[in-house]
Amino acid sequence: MQAEVYNLLDRALNLEFLNLEEGVFLFQKASTPDLMHVANKLRQKHRPDNIVSWIIDRNSNTTNVCIANCKFCNFYRRPGHEESYITSIEEYKKKIEETFEYGGEQLLLQGGHHPDLGLQYYCDLFSELKSLYPNLKLHALGPPEVAHITKLEGSTHTEVLKALKDSGLDSLPGAGAEILSDRVRRLISKGKCGGQEWLDIMEAAHQLNITTSATMMFGHIETDEERIDHLIRIRDVQTRKPDDAKGFLAFIPWPFQDVDTILRKLKRARNSCTGDEYIRMIAISRIMLPNIKNIQASWLTVGKKIAQVCLHAGANDFGSIMIEENVVSAAGAAFRFTADGIQQAIIEAGFEPKLRNQEYEYRVVPENIKQQVLDKETMIVD
Repeated sequence: MQAEVYNLLDRALNLEFLNLEEGVFLFQKASTPDLMHVANKLRQKHRPDNIVSWIIDRNSNTTNVCIANCKFCNFYRRPGHEESYITSIEEYKKKIEETFEYGGEQLLLQGGHHPDLGLQYYCDLFSELKSLYPNLKLHALGPPEVAHITKLEGSTHTEVLKALKDSGLDSLPGAGAEILSDRVRRLISKGKCGGQEWLDIMEAAHQLNITTSATMMFGHIETDEERIDHLIRIRDVQTRKPDDAKGFLAFIPWPFQDVDTILRKLKRARNSCTGDEYIRMIAISRIMLPNIKNIQASWLTVGKKIAQVCLHAGANDFGSIMIEENVVSAAGAAFRFTADGIQQAIIEAGFEPKLRNQEYEYRVVPENIKQQVLDKETMIVD
């Protein structure tokens, strides 16, 4: 068995595409140090420096109204609920100007599947935000929202994406991937697009030269085979991107957050992901995705110390300081970073921090930026 493990790891070091059975075998049989060692070597091939990137942005929500009814989400409200909202332009202006004060230049803009907000709403919103703030970057929506808008319009993914891009969309987040198995999606997010449609939308975005990222939310009801299949399907889409397109610039896996979720209340799933399992997922992601350059460690869900170890297990990016984040936090993620804190955490792990934009281009940290103000209930990772 050990000889087979080392043979597969050697092939991975040569950037070979491992198949489903081989990926599952490695994930289940290889030791954590062996997976970390090979993933770190692969990271060095993709990023031959000692730099770990990070970003300043804000994750704001267009609306919390959603008809998808995902069983892992505490954020959404049904149409007509007393706590439902649609964010106003004045609220956006306040959030954006505050983001600029923190040194950010990007709004990660997502929301629910609102039954009344169609393509024109988002095109008008993006155009107005760009007219008010020409330098603002919009990393907005995600495949499930694009699928929802396409259905409302009776249109095509390409037509919707082109209209959004023409209105100011800069890049498309990898939101809503969860696990790309339809067996899993029927049980946890039946109202969202299926796994193949998620992939089709990303492929359409790549054809329009829209930069994207990919994600995975794991540790609930999926099998190891479904995790590895998820990685392979993302890898396959990346092979079909146009030569001049960046395609998936990054992959970000994070463990399911279960506090007060319907999944946990129904006793169908709870977060049992250990630190070791998360490190192994980061490593196997690097091994199975030789055509994606950047792997991000989700400190928001696993905390500083585990995320630091992941920088030696294939990850080369530490993500955002998260000036604002509502969806994952509503299910129990409690960690926060300031700009100074995230850089110090990267230095402590033995790397050089570099601020980046969504295109993974480095930028200078603005001088005299305002540090994030945290309320007393928030735990700062240490």
